[in-house]
Amino acid sequence: MLNTFIGDLGHFSVIVAFVAATVAAYSYYMAARNQPLGEADAAWLRLARGSFLVHGAAVLSIVTCLFTIIYTHRYEYYYAWSHSSNHLPVYYMISCFWEGQEGSFLLWIFWQVCLGLAIMRFNKRWEAPVMAIFAGVQLFLTSMILGVVLLNVKIGSSPFILLRDFLTDAPFIQSNPNFIPKDGTGLNPLLQNYWMVIHPPTLFLGFALTLVPFAFAIAGLWKGEFSKWVKPALPWALFGGLVLGIGIMMGAYWAYETLNFGGYWNWDPVENAVYIPWLVLVAAIHGMVLWQRSKTALRTSFVLVITTFLLVLYATFLTRSGVLGNASVHSFTDLGLSGQLIIYLAAFVVLAIGLLIWRWKEIPVSDKELTTYNPELWVFVGATVLCLGAFQVLVTTSIPVYNAFLGFIGIKSNLALPADQIAHYTKIQLWMGVFVALLAGVAQIMWWQKNDKASLANSLTVPGILTLLGAALVILLVQYNKLHMSAVYIVLLTTALFGVLANLSMVLTLVKRKVSLSGGGVAHIGIALMLLGILASAGYSNIISKNSSGLVYSKEFSEDINQDNVLLWRNESAPMDGYDVTYSGQYFDVPGLPEYVNKELLFHTDDEYKALARADIKQGNKVYYKAGDTLEVRPENTYYRVEYKDKKTGKAFTLFPRAQANEEMGGGENGLLASPDIKKFWNHDIYSHISATPDPRKEKDWSEVKEHVLSVGDTIFLNDYFAVLRAVEPAQETAGLGLKPGDLAIQGDFIVSGEKKSYHVHPVFVVRNRLIGRVADEVEDLGLRVAFLNVDPTSKKFTFGVSTTQKDYIILKAVEKPFINLLWSGTLLMGLGFGMAMVKRRREASVSSQAPGTAVPLKTRSSKASRQVA
Repeated sequence: MLNTFIGDLGHFSVIVAFVAATVAAYSYYMAARNQPLGEADAAWLRLARGSFLVHGAAVLSIVTCLFTIIYTHRYEYYYAWSHSSNHLPVYYMISCFWEGQEGSFLLWIFWQVCLGLAIMRFNKRWEAPVMAIFAGVQLFLTSMILGVVLLNVKIGSSPFILLRDFLTDAPFIQSNPNFIPKDGTGLNPLLQNYWMVIHPPTLFLGFALTLVPFAFAIAGLWKGEFSKWVKPALPWALFGGLVLGIGIMMGAYWAYETLNFGGYWNWDPVENAVYIPWLVLVAAIHGMVLWQRSKTALRTSFVLVITTFLLVLYATFLTRSGVLGNASVHSFTDLGLSGQLIIYLAAFVVLAIGLLIWRWKEIPVSDKELTTYNPELWVFVGATVLCLGAFQVLVTTSIPVYNAFLGFIGIKSNLALPADQIAHYTKIQLWMGVFVALLAGVAQIMWWQKNDKASLANSLTVPGILTLLGAALVILLVQYNKLHMSAVYIVLLTTALFGVLANLSMVLTLVKRKVSLSGGGVAHIGIALMLLGILASAGYSNIISKNSSGLVYSKEFSEDINQDNVLLWRNESAPMDGYDVTYSGQYFDVPGLPEYVNKELLFHTDDEYKALARADIKQGNKVYYKAGDTLEVRPENTYYRVEYKDKKTGKAFTLFPRAQANEEMGGGENGLLASPDIKKFWNHDIYSHISATPDPRKEKDWSEVKEHVLSVGDTIFLNDYFAVLRAVEPAQETAGLGLKPGDLAIQGDFIVSGEKKSYHVHPVFVVRNRLIGRVADEVEDLGLRVAFLNVDPTSKKFTFGVSTTQKDYIILKAVEKPFINLLWSGTLLMGLGFGMAMVKRRREASVSSQAPGTAVPLKTRSSKASRQVA
């Protein structure tokens, strides 16, 4: 039955949220207008606070309504139908929430409500001007999900649109407008990963956090408080750097676990669109720290903080306007909001840059002269390097935007993204990493030492010597293993080691001095470790699945598949580098079971999500399903069991790379969409994924049926195998026959002796309403199919038909990723360092606000008093 109430409530809540944000923005503006910092008009302030609280409540109502629609499978709504399905677990329904554009905007809006409430609670002195900016941004964001048409202009895209209103031209809608599908189209299989449950919320919280220092900076320009905004904004900026950085690396780890391009970063435009503002934000944090310590780089701080937020808005335009087209594998499709996104971006660009230009000459400039031995100089140089790195990525990523703009004004553009994007970006970003690691070490030591030549030399001696010794040892080991090390790799290795050791020496020195640990030092160690992990895992990634047979697998395959992959016949061991590798069958995911289930144990029914157990399904000592039981399966993915055995140690491990037949989702040459499985060691990963299988789109090419007339106990030879007919017995329900009273069903019980194990085969002969039916049984391992063709009750002879096909196989690619754990552990250290710095700055801000004479308490004036002053 069509249910429009929940959608109407959700859409009404969107309108309330939009109106309340508008009222809050105007009221906060009026409360702060013509008032010094820390004072506000009481009447306007009360209205502004009340309006923002109403806005927050409305946003919570929108979130509740949309998730209710998804969770209760209300497929009369387009959003639920296009992003979810009946068989999704609850945690993947959460991913459905933000898979679409409207849901991701809503997630962003929700986080900014939370941050706005935090500012109202903890930054009351700045509340009025900062929240005016906040509410203004909320106004624009809420308009993106408004979904109304005014004067033939569409404003926003509603997540509560009915299926019949979205697919108006569909024949099934035209014949029945109230049609409700029984199931949805489902969640993108690549998003059915636990990282996709936590990665998008983390990333959008990072986006939302960039607004906080931006709002403080704009408020500072507006109120003429050009320096006081830095102290309350810095903890928020550090929090934003922490969350956005961790969010980016969560996405990298998701790509590493889920995608099959062999790594964690592919320089995709959507990846770049997030990476660019994070680099600029980190540079902005360094500028703000410089002002806090040395009263320098205030103008730089303004520019970088404002640029960070504007780049987030630009990233939103890139990923949601459709301008990237085929340039990105995971951008959103265009919902017709390009014009609205441009207006949104332009409004804040004009506001921010105009205000900055207007106040530029009034922003204090330090008269302090920066010399070689001033740490401020090197911190500033480091921030400049980060910005230059961001600029290189920005210029190239924006090529589709240039083309779209030139086409809009009638000029044809032939600009194209680099053919080898990884090489294009890497050649510059590697050198950025070199300078970042070097400057992070030098500047951190100078930051905590006396600014003279002797002190600096003493502090750099030990880490410098250890760096040279360590780098020399690594270079010798690389050459010993007959690997090439280019000049830029040697330089990056040396500077990254120096970054680790210099910062570590400074952290240990502070511990000895009983000084609070440097969050910056810990973060710099993390970043240097990340650079070492990237250098080792990407620079010395080793394909261990080289084709050593001298044969081409197929002329239809690419050169990469024919050269860098190993062909594994089912249950036949093959050598691969230092391993013997065996493919031993296909498996499915069964909810509630700790391990995957062999496909041979399952008989599929008409419902693809249901199967019958052909035998007891046992894992460990526990029997989960008995023969004949019905169980639920997740049919989207097939898991291929691959056993690795180390030739030297004899130790073995098993991987289950997965694949699905899905051309629409970017399936490869034979329609496969593959995801890797990874074996993790302390010093390397073995990264394995399926490159090809027998084409799942084609029927198997079976040979002509060869008939055999047998009695119980007879033996027949089938190619290289022999089979014994052990018995003819009543058929079991495990074949999914749906037997009824009066039906006759018997099955042959064969034992087929394969190369490594024996197989039970049960072809079935059925008589129903005087009609004969036959259910053949198949041994995929051996490429055999046996059918029960006839029964001669007089002679007790039984006729069976046997046909053969090519044995099952997979083509596997396996890559060794050395020392990739340095990347992930460095990420955690970087996050820890950001967190430590954030807590420290937050405490400093709290102490400063409580010290006598350092802060002006929030005062309010009645509207009557305001009129008298005016």
